[in-house]
Amino acid sequence: MAITDYVPNTYFDVALGVPAVGMSGQFTSVSGLSMEFEYETYSEGGCPYPHHFFKNIVPQTLVLEQGTVTTVDGLAAWIHMINQGMRMPVNGVISLKDHTGATRRTWIISDAMVVKYVGPSLDSMKPELAVNRIELQYNGCI
Repeated sequence: MAITDYVPNTYFDVALGVPAVGMSGQFTSVSGLSMEFEYETYSEGGCPYPHHFFKNIVPQTLVLEQGTVTTVDGLAAWIHMINQGMRMPVNGVISLKDHTGATRRTWIISDAMVVKYVGPSLDSMKPELAVNRIELQYNGCI
C-alpha cells in the first residue's frame, strides 16, 4: 500500500498488555505514533566531525479516540493498579484494518502507561461510543 493510497471504512484494532491487565478495542482515530531520541555530541581534539552518542528515548503520547474497549475488566484492573501506585507499563500492537478486517498496517508499542481516560458523555437519548479518548505515554513504536 502506497502512502498516498486512501483506504475507506478503516478502523484501528488496539491490543495492549494481556487480557487480565491491559486493554483491547477498536478506535476510529489514533495519533501520536512517533519516536524521538536524544543524543549527546562529543568532539575529540583533532577530529573535525563531532560524534553523536545515544542518550535517551523521549516518551511520546499516544491518543486513542472514539472507540470501544472489548476487555473492560483488563482496563479496569490496569487503572486500579495505577491508582494504587504501581507502575504497570505494557507492550502492544496497533493494527489498521480495512472494512473486511484485513490488516493494512501494524505498529508495535513499547512500555505504554495510561495517563488519561475520558469516557463518553452519558445521554439516554443518544447512542455513544464506550470510550471518547484514552491517552497513553509510551517509549516508542516500530
